This record gives sequence, C-alpha cells and structure tokens, in this order.
Amino acid sequence: MPVLCVIPARLGSSRLPKKLLLPLAGDPLILWVVRRVADSGVADRIVVATDAREIALVVERAGFEAAMTSSRHQSGTERVAEVAGLKAFGGFDLCVNVQGDEPLIAVEAIRGAVERVSGGDPIGTAAGTLDRALAGDPSRVKVVVGPTGRALYFSRAPIPFDRDGSGGVAYHQHVGVYAYTRDALERWVRLPPVPEETWERLEQLRPLAHGIPIGVALFDRPAAPGVDTAEDLKTVAALLARQLREVSP
Repeated sequence: MPVLCVIPARLGSSRLPKKLLLPLAGDPLILWVVRRVADSGVADRIVVATDAREIALVVERAGFEAAMTSSRHQSGTERVAEVAGLKAFGGFDLCVNVQGDEPLIAVEAIRGAVERVSGGDPIGTAAGTLDRALAGDPSRVKVVVGPTGRALYFSRAPIPFDRDGSGGVAYHQHVGVYAYTRDALERWVRLPPVPEETWERLEQLRPLAHGIPIGVALFDRPAAPGVDTAEDLKTVAALLARQLREVSP
C-alpha cells in the first residue's frame, strides 16, 4: 500500500515564534523533520503542509515538496486532511502525519504507526517509555494501552494512577505521529469536538471518544523531545549535535 507522509507546519507558535524556521545544527528545524521521515523509509511521498510561504520556500529550496494550506485549521490533522484530499494525492490510501516540531522522532515510532494501520487498525500511533519521575509533567502526554495494543485513553495527567504506591506502574509517553486509513482520516475531521479534547488539549481524544480505535506501537526507550520552547530547542540541538558526531567518520 503506497504511503503518503504529510508534515503539518504552521508558522504561528505562541511559546516559540516561527519555531519551524529557527536554526538547528545549521539548518531550519523543519528540514530536520523532513529528513527524519525520509530516513525512515516508510513514505513513498513526503509533503510539508503549511500556511506560510516562508516555510514552503525553505522546504522547496532544499529539494522537498510543500503544499500551501488554509490558515484556519484548528489542528494538524485538519491540515493533513486538506492535503490528502487533493487530487494529486488521491492514490494514497494510507497517510502518515509527523508533527513538524519532532526533529528527533524515533524511526521505529513512524514505522510502528504505519504497521498498526497495515495490520488492521484505522489509526495508528506510537509511544515510548517514560520514567516515573517525569510522569507528572503535563507536557509529556501519557497513553494507557489495552491488551489488544489499542489506546484506552490519552492524558497529560499521570495515568494509570498508582493508587497503592507499589511502584509497578509502567508509563508510556505518546509520540507525535499518526497513521490513518483515508476513511479514518476523513471521518476524524468530520467528527464534532468532545469535551475531553478541550480539557486536555489533545486532538486524538476526539476519534477515541467517538469509537474509532487507535493502535499504539510501543518501543522500549524514552521518546525523543519535541520543540515547544527555547529551552527545548537548546536540548534538541545538543542531542542532535551528539548524534551527528557519533555518525561522522
């Protein structure tokens, strides 16, 4: 099944203005995300979906593909759905959404999300391990996974709650990647919002609350940090520099 990867890349960011264009190891952040997806080998075509010509120009000058989208979208999924609905991409029945601020996203997370959909789930995503000491951090989204490998709930709160303090609870940190069948993607954006997604500010709670299963690919290491703040940018830059040193001859 051919796979289309769409990277939603909104220019506006309240905590870190124009963050996708900020330099990271010599190149704009968005280019590191595109390269990460290309290195995963899962996508037959990669498109950056943006509302800003500035981002499109950076992407195209680097030899990648960009598509201009509406500035009225409320979520990355809506932006992805606009691109997937274009006639040029009508031949793709499996679509992947990798968030534009995840330059160090694990390759196994991208592949795992796609494998969940290839295996029969309408929506797939991924999660890494999370240290108990970090479970209370609301910026780290937790997911509880059932026995079939599907999500039961996503939350910024530490779930599941260790009521007896046994210390045996395993936490899984959600990673910013989704794979969808075309039908599931189209259904998602047609669904009405639910209170839970507003309270938690987590868009994936909408399809889950409406009964669309979300398969979760688990991998056995911590999820790489995304970039939301200036401090995040410094952290990711240091990690990326170390990775580049490790692979250089």
